[in-house]
Amino acid sequence: MKALPAVCLLLLALVAVARANTWHVATTGSDANSGTERAPLRTIQHAADLAQPGDVITVHEGVYRERVSPPRGGESDRKRIAYQAAPGEHVEIKGSEIITNWIRAQGDIWKVTLPNSFFGAFNPYRDVLHGNWFNGNGREHHTGAVYLNGDWFTEAAKLVDVLKPKDTNALWFGQVDANTTTIWAQFKDVNPNEQLAEINVRQTIFYPEKTGINFITVRGFIMRDAATPWAPPTAEQIGLIGPHWSQGWVIESNVISHSVCSGISLGKYGDEWDNKGESVDGYVNAIRRALTNGWNSATVGHHLVRNNEISHCEQAGIVGSFGAAFSTITGNSIYDIHVRRLFTGFEVGGIKFHGAVDVVIRRNHIFHTYGSAGIWLDWMGQGARIAENLLNDNSRDMFLEVDHGPILVDNNLFLSPQSLHSCSRGVAFAHNLFGGSINVVSDGRVIPFLKPHGTEIAGFHDFQPGDDRCFNNIFAGPVDLRKYDGTNSLAVMDGNVFLKGATPSIRETNALVLAEREVAIRLVTKADGIYLEMTCDPKWQLAPTRRLVTTRRLGRTQVTGQAFERPDGSAIKLTADYFGQRRDKSHPAPGPFEKLKPDNLPLKVW
Repeated sequence: MKALPAVCLLLLALVAVARANTWHVATTGSDANSGTERAPLRTIQHAADLAQPGDVITVHEGVYRERVSPPRGGESDRKRIAYQAAPGEHVEIKGSEIITNWIRAQGDIWKVTLPNSFFGAFNPYRDVLHGNWFNGNGREHHTGAVYLNGDWFTEAAKLVDVLKPKDTNALWFGQVDANTTTIWAQFKDVNPNEQLAEINVRQTIFYPEKTGINFITVRGFIMRDAATPWAPPTAEQIGLIGPHWSQGWVIESNVISHSVCSGISLGKYGDEWDNKGESVDGYVNAIRRALTNGWNSATVGHHLVRNNEISHCEQAGIVGSFGAAFSTITGNSIYDIHVRRLFTGFEVGGIKFHGAVDVVIRRNHIFHTYGSAGIWLDWMGQGARIAENLLNDNSRDMFLEVDHGPILVDNNLFLSPQSLHSCSRGVAFAHNLFGGSINVVSDGRVIPFLKPHGTEIAGFHDFQPGDDRCFNNIFAGPVDLRKYDGTNSLAVMDGNVFLKGATPSIRETNALVLAEREVAIRLVTKADGIYLEMTCDPKWQLAPTRRLVTTRRLGRTQVTGQAFERPDGSAIKLTADYFGQRRDKSHPAPGPFEKLKPDNLPLKVW
């Protein structure tokens, strides 16, 4: 008799598995169909309305112009609801619509007038970008856009700018009255009615209206053309795709592009306090409200964002205030972020997180990003790890802003003119290649720090440089670490190599300084990947004797008292390099590569 409950549970589990469905969606389908492969549905949203935990939604070849808002999620990591493009099939989900009734206004200038009902409740050409820390540079910017054959045009400040002869960038301008929306656009030597001309219609593409829609997988789609709003850390952060204050999403192997602001959002929920906290005190209050609204390990975060291609977003490739905690960002290619620079703000970068608690950012390639940084951890980056990333051709590779740590930065290639700007403390830099400048400054803001591996506020403190560790790096750019020389500094440095233009701190007594050695570093794109070309000196491998970087060696941060360890509390040992090759435990090589020699260059790094 005692075995009966276990048998019953097993039978129930088997029944649940048996009931799991695969829903098929195709452009040839109908939402009146049963959703089988032979009788597919027409819209992804209808499949979402039907899907239950454990189900899979398979979408077949074609273009789907809709916004997907999952009404429910899975029950656990093992019992998810998965949305996937059919293997080997080209599936696009777009926030735009095709326009075919353009009328020539003059020369290469065409216009179209649409009833406002065409847009429904949301009109991107009336929707003005705004919010905390946003700077429109003295003019209005809208979430609408115009596309020709996949390329987007630039919004003009005034209609007269569009009516002038075409300049370098194709321009558009929109005007909305009580009943209609009129759009003018410059189509040089092209009849837009004979080409693929599209305009933004939907604010987002894959984003639940409700919070708490957990354990969703989104895989293999091309998603583009979203009229996303400015996403500051004090407001609901809507991206082209995002979990909307949920947990356990997997966003993988997608192509995400052309979002007016952000591509992927792992960010904050919305409430009546949105955009009302543009100050230190205002954001501290946002933290306290977030704690009462479920900012904890059991409710939000734990997302996996991997192997996506993210581009052409004018605010951030991936953004997240609070909701990115406990997440892993890996294998993504993030590029062409904020390249138009029509507006600015303090939330612009390749990856921009607030509250990056136990976040892992690993093996991403981030390039051609402008604004503040390729990777930007702002406030409460605690227990975070930035490892094995390739960053190049950014306005700045990394910005660590008012974080108390611990943050471990290891085995990265920072190859932009400015590698790092930091006003944080409790950071460990190990086995990196710094090809650009480093700026370390103090910051008088008094910012909260958290209890280890959690979100509960433990106290408040300001920022003075000094509580950092710097082991086994190669500095090949104009780096001056004498900023750590102050008497109050707790900086620990050892095993670093300083090439021409780089100056060590007096905190490091046995630095290897090769001041006469100028190193040329270059990335070359070939058919099979990206290669690193650089000069290499065998002296780098010599004295001083270097030691392995471990949790024990790194110690604990001054303010938080937290060790440099994994999220589960286990110890870290940097026994592998950028490629995963084993390091010499008794004398590891400096920089990201354990076996960097002239005869194995160039190295394929992506």
